Amino acid sequence: MPGNRKLGRTSSQRKAMLRNLATQLIYHGKITTTETRAKEVRKLAEKLMTLAIKEKDNYTTVDITVKVPQKDKDGKRIKSVENGRKVTEYNEVERTIKKDSPTRLAARRKILSVLYPVTKTPVDGRRKRSESKKIDLANLMFDKWAPKYSGRNGGYTRMVKIGMRRGDAAPMVLLELI
Repeated sequence: MPGNRKLGRTSSQRKAMLRNLATQLIYHGKITTTETRAKEVRKLAEKLMTLAIKEKDNYTTVDITVKVPQKDKDGKRIKSVENGRKVTEYNEVERTIKKDSPTRLAARRKILSVLYPVTKTPVDGRRKRSESKKIDLANLMFDKWAPKYSGRNGGYTRMVKIGMRRGDAAPMVLLELI
């Protein structure tokens, strides 16, 4: 019987749950869940990892000049008055960026279509917008995980049984990226 296990959910709920578990697995490197959910997430995560490994070196580097606003010691932008208006002062900076090839761009879009966006909040737990930053999971996969698994043909995850869950005795596992 091909396809996915139903996991006692409607298709939209099941897809959302699997996407969330896959996102957390890629971001944290390990998750604790039930055995049947882990088997389904493993399929999804391994396909995404294979895609990232195939396209990890498929880019060119380009030098560009970027206008960056000048900031004072407190991190606020420096403004000057020109023609009666406040104008931010900028510096031009040379930067080197990675320009994706068309196949890597397609892989990036496929990865981002499956994984949810992640925002890293400060350690103290306050959800301040100015201190929060978005994490690019596609870059994380291309730069961190893909080089680690480049010599490996599949088998990027490990399931370790950790016992039964209290309450309903569901078998729990630790699913981690090796």
